[in-house]
Amino acid sequence: MIRLAMAGALGRMGRTILGMALKDTKNFRITGALEAAGRSEIGADIGPFLGVSPIGVEVSSDVKAILKRSDVLIDFTSFSAARSNLAAALQTGTGYVLGTTALPDSVLTKLKTASKKIPIVQSPNMSIGVNLLFKLSELAASVLDESYDLELMEIHHRQKKDAPSGTAMKLLEVVAHARGKNLKKDAVYGREGDVGARPRGEIGSFALRGGDVVGDHTVYFFGDGERIELTHKASSREAFAKGALAAAKFVAKRKNGLYDMSQVLGIV
Repeated sequence: MIRLAMAGALGRMGRTILGMALKDTKNFRITGALEAAGRSEIGADIGPFLGVSPIGVEVSSDVKAILKRSDVLIDFTSFSAARSNLAAALQTGTGYVLGTTALPDSVLTKLKTASKKIPIVQSPNMSIGVNLLFKLSELAASVLDESYDLELMEIHHRQKKDAPSGTAMKLLEVVAHARGKNLKKDAVYGREGDVGARPRGEIGSFALRGGDVVGDHTVYFFGDGERIELTHKASSREAFAKGALAAAKFVAKRKNGLYDMSQVLGIV
């Protein structure tokens, strides 16, 4: 049985993941619910926040103490919190699953270094469907030449802070690599004014925000006389939670290494 800790336990993803782990008594036992120091919920049992009776696990800000009794930490917080969470996981030898997006290069570098000693799964999106979308988009971008104009659109709820989304950025990286493009030179993020005719080889990205949309991503290939659209629409955070728990099972069986969801899910 995997002893599981959750960073960002009271967030939307944290509650969904813990709720699903709580039902999977064969594979998981919740040993930690981490939140930022100073929150009023610190010291309260996590159970009622998950819609159940108390389970004997208090919301805590003491990362190191929690990880000493945990096998895996799932982290859906912020890149600033991820730094300290990763450091604690490294000190305690705890497996680490990171779903936080908009990670700066400094954090990515720390992940690579830490993965020499602990197992880590890092991905901007952990759903099976989205990771299949990555592969399908890569295939389409490599088969369809630049006579097919490539555009990407993503939609998220009004509370989302980063744009493009982490998933959108991963998609942009995948299709740019498949076409031998450089995102710094060839990507455009929104258009306004008299921008002229669309340059051959440009990659467009657009972010829409509104309502309670969990996450929609569409990659377009516009050709003469036809259009190909690859779309993934998430209707529930359970799709991401399912993938995060699969990643927790994956790292629990490994001693070290840096992995992504394609390796967890066996999508090659």
